[in-house]
Amino acid sequence: MTVTVGVLALQGDVREHVHALTVEGAHAVPVRRVRELDAVDALVIPGGESTTIDKLLRAFDLFAPVQERLRAGMPAYGSCAGMILLADRVLGGIEGQQTLGGVDVTVRRNAFGRQVDSFETDLAVEGVEDGPLHAVFIRAPWVEEVGPAARVVGRVESGPAAGRIVAVRQGPLLVTSFHPEVTGDTRVHRLFVEIVRESQG
Repeated sequence: MTVTVGVLALQGDVREHVHALTVEGAHAVPVRRVRELDAVDALVIPGGESTTIDKLLRAFDLFAPVQERLRAGMPAYGSCAGMILLADRVLGGIEGQQTLGGVDVTVRRNAFGRQVDSFETDLAVEGVEDGPLHAVFIRAPWVEEVGPAARVVGRVESGPAAGRIVAVRQGPLLVTSFHPEVTGDTRVHRLFVEIVRESQG
C-alpha cells in the first residue's frame, strides 16, 4: 500500500526527507498550505529552528490545522526541531514559543550545546533493524522526562552524553533528536512509513 507522507516545507531539510521517504516507498510531497496538509496521510516535521518553524506555522495558518490532525490521530515524525514541536513540554524555549504537542515528553532545546558541539555517534533505535544507526546531532535537543503515554526507543550509548534519551515513540508519533535524513541511511524513514501503513490499516 502506497501512503502519502507530507514534509512540512517551511524550513529545514525538506528535500532530504522527501528523498528518504520516496526510497522507502512512500509518495512524499512538500506541505506549505492547508489544502496540501489535507491531502496527506502523515507528516514529517524536519529539523531547523523550532521557534522559527512555530512562527511560520502560524504565518501560513497551518498551526491549528496541523494540531487538529495530530489530535485526530495523524502519524507524524519529527527530527531535531520537529521533536521540539511535537513535544508537550519544552525547557529553554523563548517567551511565547508554542509547540504542536502530542508526545508526552519534556525536551530541552539545544541541550547538547551550540553548533560547534554537534557530534555523531552510533546508536540502536527500537524498531530499526539490521544494527545500529549512525546518528548526526546538530544543536540537538534531548528528552529530560518521559510521561506514561510515551516510550523511549533510543538513547545515546557512549561518550559524555551516554544515557540521554534521543528517540521516543507514542502511538503513531515518532521523534528523534538526530537527523537521519543527512546520512543516506533511510531506516528511520522505513520505520515511519511502516507506522503510517499500520495506521491506515
